[in-house]
Amino acid sequence: MIPSLKAARWAFSASAIALVAGLAACAPQTTTTTPPSENTSASPAASSAASGGAVSISGAGATAPNPLYQRWFQEYNKTNPNIQISYDSVGSGAGVKRFLDQTVDFAASDDPLKDADRAKVPADRGKAVQIPSTGLFVVMAYNLDGVDKLQLSRASLCGIVDGTIKTWNDPKIAKDNSGAKLPSTPITFVHRSDGSGTTAIFTNHIEKACPNWKAGSGKTIEWPVGTGGKGSEGVTAQVQQTKGAIGYTEYSYANENKLKMAALQNKAGEFIVPAPDAAAKALDGATVPTDFAVKVPDPDQKGAYPIVSLTYLLLYESPKDPAKAKAINDFVKWALTDGKQYATELGYIPLPDPITTKVTGAVDTIKVSAAK
Repeated sequence: MIPSLKAARWAFSASAIALVAGLAACAPQTTTTTPPSENTSASPAASSAASGGAVSISGAGATAPNPLYQRWFQEYNKTNPNIQISYDSVGSGAGVKRFLDQTVDFAASDDPLKDADRAKVPADRGKAVQIPSTGLFVVMAYNLDGVDKLQLSRASLCGIVDGTIKTWNDPKIAKDNSGAKLPSTPITFVHRSDGSGTTAIFTNHIEKACPNWKAGSGKTIEWPVGTGGKGSEGVTAQVQQTKGAIGYTEYSYANENKLKMAALQNKAGEFIVPAPDAAAKALDGATVPTDFAVKVPDPDQKGAYPIVSLTYLLLYESPKDPAKAKAINDFVKWALTDGKQYATELGYIPLPDPITTKVTGAVDTIKVSAAK
């Protein structure tokens, strides 16, 4: 069981990484400590470490934790200048594909690996080692003038995503926002257009909270309504640029771009303003399986924000390049200890110490014996 995460709750700093430039392009963000390879079809694991002991590592995947990953890579490089890590924020689906194709040294996904994908890991790479890196939460960011404290009941949220609620002054929304001047503006629901772990987190919740939801859950679904944006960056940008828009994105993106975020009704019937403290409550008491695939699609806890998950790094048990593997392992151990301060600063949920210990044990199963 996950012990209380109260110690991991905090006030976050306004000095977090600015995402405005990446959002303006409405494209997946690639921010690196070293330029990524132009050829993504050639396996980086096949290349030798650079001269002088330098090691270049490449990864790809989930956009939700990208701000934290970039910060981690930058800070780690300051004290380990020979370790250069690049990361393509392309979405969980694309990241898993690159991992299975061995075109990256590691991948990241907000959605735990399915058994079918685990079976596709090449035999000479051993099994996939899936470890959580941090907790995160998904918010409903919106762009509506004159409405600063929007509350969405479960019925209202369900109606927005299934298209049965079409305007902002719908009676269901008005019922929970007494005194707010809700306009007759059409609602533009913005969802992910790419294969996304954030979509999996969001739709896992919708599937539990919405009795009439028929589209299922997963990284990719057929949305009954709305317009797509690529990556958390693209969804955030579309909401930012479109009056009357509302869409799901990871908290740090909405927070850094000063977007309004709706208070969502949880299973206990409370309207919860999105914040790291409330999100951490959703993980209290959650069962941790051996593959760390924690799922809390509709938490029971009072005061808990309702759309919360862990996000994962994917590593090879038997990597081709042991030197790279050792460098990745050392980085992960730093990220889960010294790096926790940056998770706190950016609005993520650091893993509690007992889980960090278990993750370290999983990392130690990776074969790095040839790296001296």
